Amino acid sequence: MADGITWEDLPTELGGPGVEIRRTDHGGLAMCLLRLEQGVDTHPLFAGMPDDECQCHHWGYMISGTIRVHTANGTTDYATGETYYWEPGHNLEAITDCEYLEISPASEYDDLMAHCRRVMAGG
Repeated sequence: MADGITWEDLPTELGGPGVEIRRTDHGGLAMCLLRLEQGVDTHPLFAGMPDDECQCHHWGYMISGTIRVHTANGTTDYATGETYYWEPGHNLEAITDCEYLEISPASEYDDLMAHCRRVMAGG
């Protein structure tokens, strides 16, 4: 792999209706490129996690689209060109088709992906 990464360089970590996550890890961090289709809502996907919310720290950059983040403190929209930090305790809603770069602690992301795969498999 060269210094930079592209969508095509990365293996698919998680794929399902309206969701695709590509990932590589470096230095204990999961570096992910994500695509969500308009209307995707993570509330059902995160059900069963503490407070039915994602428990990962995420730092990222919105490449395109608008995403709404739901927390106990309310909602915030992030749009193309914005950076973000989301602390544990959130759900996402794709207001438009979205593509974004996200960096998270790999061990937290492993737990999140394992939960999401179980939910998507029906268990």
